[in-house]
Amino acid sequence: MPRTNVSVAQITRAGIAPPDETNGDSANNHVVSNNGRVVLLIRNSGTTVARTVTFRFPVLIDGQSVIPKAVSIPTSASRYFGPFPVDTYGARLQVDVDNAELKLTAFGI
Repeated sequence: MPRTNVSVAQITRAGIAPPDETNGDSANNHVVSNNGRVVLLIRNSGTTVARTVTFRFPVLIDGQSVIPKAVSIPTSASRYFGPFPVDTYGARLQVDVDNAELKLTAFGI
């Protein structure tokens, strides 16, 4: 199945209301439109175990895939990630989650 899209909320000087979170989809994972100025807020809504988010690199080096970057998010914690350079992460940022307890929000800056 295709990856679940995470909409990007553009931050403006006039301000924006907090956008809705996207529930983690560990079966299909996620994709975010990336122009190099995207920041992700990822929240672990769980209270018993740390969860892992993984950022994939769509590039090959000498025909070999680059090992994805995995980051652990502690229980009941939130982390901001980004920005993601397009030449490294691609125009379609691929984000994998290990559980639906991870909640994703994307912001354009």
